[in-house]
Amino acid sequence: MGLTETKRLLRTFRITPNRLLGQNFMVEPAFYAKLCGYACLNKADVVLDAGAGFGFLTRYLADKCRGVIAVEKDPRVALVLRQQVEGCANVTVLEGNVLKTELPPFDKIVAIPPYYLSSKLVAWLLKRRPRCAVLILQREFAEKLVAPAGSDDYGWLTVVAAHEAQVELLDVVPKSDFYPMPEVDSAVVRLTRWATPPFNVDDEAFFQTLVRWLFTQRNKKVCNALEPFLRNTRKLGKVEARKLASAAPFGGRRARDLSPRELGELANALTV
Repeated sequence: MGLTETKRLLRTFRITPNRLLGQNFMVEPAFYAKLCGYACLNKADVVLDAGAGFGFLTRYLADKCRGVIAVEKDPRVALVLRQQVEGCANVTVLEGNVLKTELPPFDKIVAIPPYYLSSKLVAWLLKRRPRCAVLILQREFAEKLVAPAGSDDYGWLTVVAAHEAQVELLDVVPKSDFYPMPEVDSAVVRLTRWATPPFNVDDEAFFQTLVRWLFTQRNKKVCNALEPFLRNTRKLGKVEARKLASAAPFGGRRARDLSPRELGELANALTV
């Protein structure tokens, strides 16, 4: 299931890894057991494997849980995937973009998705709210998910993730564990859904919209960043929007310096 087998499958099926699709195949089988352990898999779980590739991880998951939904976008790789899991009765293979494909219900996600999908996949899974997601992600991106307020890496997804899940960086994955070898190392990230969120948000959709906007204006004072936001979302005039923005909590601070909890308070104060 390592480098030799990956190269054999690529050669046999005449597949050239597509960098635009982020096709860097994991060739270190030792990580499969680690991922399953981090996800605390049991025979009752149904697991999503997003970006299943040639199915090495998929087959390992199939032995540990009730069912696996393996999704692969590349038709050539999906063909090989189906052949690789033919003997696994509890595996469902779906071809397509995982974010747009209609999926059966699942409890957890254990996956090694392509780098280009990372941001959209994390935002998507936070909305789907699985009990647990264990992912191998580009290390730089993974570190952004746990970045402290005020740091350069702190962003809107950090804030949204903090409200929805406990986010942990558990392991470093050297770039040499992939073929073709990418330019950067990766990290294992675990997102565990909160039983009770650490802070209250009255309107989650508004909270996320507000946070996304504020981080496009991350270096502005909150009161200045809010004025155009309120004019657009509330259809207010300039004077009224300025008055409401000036009265908002934390108006004199910059968005990048507000903690997730403080951004939640700000959103609640502005929720109609």
